[in-house]
Amino acid sequence: MIYLDNSATTKPYQEVIDSFTQVSEKYYGNPSSIHRTGAEAEKLLLRARQQAAELLHVKEEEIVFTSGGTEGNNTAIKGIALAHQNRGRHIITSQVEHPSVLEACRGLEELGFSITYLPVNNQGLIDPAAVEAAITEETILISIMHVNNELGTIQPIEEIGKIAKQYPKLHFHVDHVQGFGKVPLSLPNSGIDLCTISGHKIHGLKGTGLLFSKKGTHLFPLMHGGGQEQSIRSGTENLAGTVSLVKAVRLILEEQKKQKKHLLEMKERLWTCLDKMKQVSINSPAGHAPHIINLSVPGYKPEVLIHALSEKGYYISTKSACSSKNQDVSSVLAACGKPEAISSSALRISLSYHTQQQEIEGFCKALDETLHQFSEVMG
Repeated sequence: MIYLDNSATTKPYQEVIDSFTQVSEKYYGNPSSIHRTGAEAEKLLLRARQQAAELLHVKEEEIVFTSGGTEGNNTAIKGIALAHQNRGRHIITSQVEHPSVLEACRGLEELGFSITYLPVNNQGLIDPAAVEAAITEETILISIMHVNNELGTIQPIEEIGKIAKQYPKLHFHVDHVQGFGKVPLSLPNSGIDLCTISGHKIHGLKGTGLLFSKKGTHLFPLMHGGGQEQSIRSGTENLAGTVSLVKAVRLILEEQKKQKKHLLEMKERLWTCLDKMKQVSINSPAGHAPHIINLSVPGYKPEVLIHALSEKGYYISTKSACSSKNQDVSSVLAACGKPEAISSSALRISLSYHTQQQEIEGFCKALDETLHQFSEVMG
């Protein structure tokens, strides 16, 4: 099996699985319990929070452990909206966000909030000037992803952060799920108030993640209860998941330092190979995220190609894994102004630091053979 669907999820590091197992077996106490077993669990939780803060260059109290990207995005967006609705009820986002952002915003529209969905250019890029132009006296939140999960487009987060800083009433949230560990982003120096990270996108376990919430940021909690996670996320802590998440954060950041060049080389090899195929149209902008290439093969249903490639042992996807079972057209490509022939035939290939040259070459050969076979059948 050659797995090229790393933007959907990743294979967990063995060290992550080991840490989860060890903590589950040895530190199974409730961190809120006052006996020794609980105290040991609490101590381990505090250490995990310290390590996460050190790795991200933020303060300990700015780390909120979550179950992943969807919860993190909902906590940030709805948390700001409900906590600050007396100051304003307007939110700015874009047309190409992850469903967990778009649907959270649509849910808030039902509660009377006004949402501006900014357009993008043909590369999926947001114009920072358009962000500033959309700000009103009612605006309380800007929510923009760092790296687009379908195209790999890198948004100008630092520029948007500088704009947001000029408006004290504004909060700036960044969905960093696809970018973390692949595309650098400084949380302390980019004007970011809230930032979402997911464990299973960085070789961690599903059901783990964290939300960076800048000191002084007030959120209305989605879950009330025992007051865990600074009362932002009540519920008995997932200690084993949290410790394994911090392990994954450390390992992916180490790989980013050591293997960045390798990942870029693998993408360039894949790009060169795809660019030679007459039937293939590459949708991803050049020079953006090093791990995602989106392409279209007009005239072919993406599901048919995915199944044919999987029979040859190569696994890729179509669109976002969170929306790939819905509608035929990619809303992201449609927002980029792509014609329906392109937006309805999109495929996404996503690499990891472990992807090897022979896997890229094998995939290219398999795709070329598959397209040739289908052409003969259709021809």
